[in-house]
Amino acid sequence: MADPSDEELLTSPLHDRHVGLGAKFAPFGGWSMPLEYTGAVKEHVAVRTAGGIFDVSHLGKAVVSGPGAAAFLNECLTNDLGRIATGQAQYTLCCSDGGGVVDDLIAYLRGDDDVFLIPNASNTAEVVGLLEAAAPAQVDVVNRHRDFAVIAVQGQVSDAVLEAMGYPTGHPYMSYVQVDHDGADVIVCRTGYTGELGYELVVPADAAGSVWDAAMAAGEPRGLVPAGLAARDTLRTEMGYPLHGQDLSPEISPVQARLGWAVGWDKPQFWGHEALRHERESGPARLLRGFVADGRGIPRPGMTVLKGSDEIGSVTSGTYSPTLRKGVALALLHPEILVGDQVEVDVRGRRELFTVTKPPFVTPGVRGS
Repeated sequence: MADPSDEELLTSPLHDRHVGLGAKFAPFGGWSMPLEYTGAVKEHVAVRTAGGIFDVSHLGKAVVSGPGAAAFLNECLTNDLGRIATGQAQYTLCCSDGGGVVDDLIAYLRGDDDVFLIPNASNTAEVVGLLEAAAPAQVDVVNRHRDFAVIAVQGQVSDAVLEAMGYPTGHPYMSYVQVDHDGADVIVCRTGYTGELGYELVVPADAAGSVWDAAMAAGEPRGLVPAGLAARDTLRTEMGYPLHGQDLSPEISPVQARLGWAVGWDKPQFWGHEALRHERESGPARLLRGFVADGRGIPRPGMTVLKGSDEIGSVTSGTYSPTLRKGVALALLHPEILVGDQVEVDVRGRRELFTVTKPPFVTPGVRGS
């Protein structure tokens, strides 16, 4: 299928900033987003050693509000919102009745009657539609996709950059604070997709340029560089973080993806609970595993994984790790394949040896507590 034309793609409120920085753009989830600036490997290394700033405004935004909004969501999404308090965020999943993953998302709990959701770009309309259809009369579900930008500041210098901007830092992982930026309310959350110390800033669209400029000015003397989605992908793969559409999908369940920790198994109800409980009890037919190249082979999504003469699965995410300087991957494999086993990947007709390894494949700098 051909990529949509540039005229059909949405652009970030920060698009002009990226053009000025010489970014190369690529379609992603219906948006034209910066793929890289000076090169994916350079940007990746900068995030691991100092810091990077990402525009991830393509991520969805939705608000669920009204009496009992949090309780309603807790009957829909997999994780248990009762485990967190106002001011905290939670990774969770929206599943189909059959147990497949419609999307993975972050829920910001702003109170019993107010939850802010960040789904993936291409799944936002579907998630919002499902919630709208299920919501009781007193609960409103509103798609706010274009109303906010999301800026991720990631890496060891993140605290110093935010402090120079006048923002508070040091709050616990998966918690957030709200700050005033020249009259705009900015959510500063201790989350990220790199494994490093970092924050994601949810900014009203009309204030995005001002916040980006302030972060760039504070970050430049500290080694912060703009980083694109190519580096974001290699960083998340090194951590073994799943990507929806590859490692998660309507055909790949949380049980198969080893995301049972994001399921509130003690809850009486959530979408797909019957299928997921059954799969958990009976055992999945495949499991998401990580592996690292023994040689120079670079795995890519869709490549076949073999054990002897048997095909045992396929690569879902695969790339060159700039940190390890070798190939790393996630793959759905037969459940009998264990950490430490050696497997082979058909890399363009060559059988390359890999060792099954529990992610993360690298040690992150500081995730925080």
